[in-house]
Amino acid sequence: MNYKLAVFDMDGTILNTLQDITNAINYALRTNGYPEHSIDEVRFFVGNGLRKLVERAIPEGSPKEVADKVFDTLIPYYRAHSADTTRPYEGIEKLLRDLKAAGILCAVVSNKADAAVQDLVRDYFDGLFDMALGESPEVAKKPAPDMTKKVLDTLGIEPKDAVYIGDSDVDIATARNSGLDEILVDWGFRSREFLEEHGAKRICSNTGEVYAIIAG
Repeated sequence: MNYKLAVFDMDGTILNTLQDITNAINYALRTNGYPEHSIDEVRFFVGNGLRKLVERAIPEGSPKEVADKVFDTLIPYYRAHSADTTRPYEGIEKLLRDLKAAGILCAVVSNKADAAVQDLVRDYFDGLFDMALGESPEVAKKPAPDMTKKVLDTLGIEPKDAVYIGDSDVDIATARNSGLDEILVDWGFRSREFLEEHGAKRICSNTGEVYAIIAG
């Protein structure tokens, strides 16, 4: 099917941000006297925004005041260090250029703070996305459909003409809650086996496969 719009998740889909996220949460935990986590542990903490990341990383049963303190430490550190080791996944830039050349609009929606999303899109994909949207108080986070709906409404695209591309169970739920077709990728933060267990219908292992589905 030839779609008019491709909506991409960010972390684990177009950008490998895991090391920078791990470094940031461990800095915030260490600074406040709490145990740190391995990168493989953090891999399963992400997907629902930085606040939820903090809540999953702090000791179980910690009061809200602890989460607030760690979160307040995390945000400025991550903003300053969000691109220390972050890099696009192989083939992503070419995929976006090829989609634009085919006349397909591209957007990114992420539960990462909107300021960080805008910074990363500018730094790595300048001019390649028609719209980028991150977490803000005005729009409910994924897997609620609000973010994707805002993109569709802004760009004037019907759900039937859009496809959502992500790497996690949050992305599966986001696509379905939004009424969009889905493509899951297995190069990100979740394995193919995990995605299959969570009901993924289409899983791609390289960007060529993604392009063939979207523009074919």
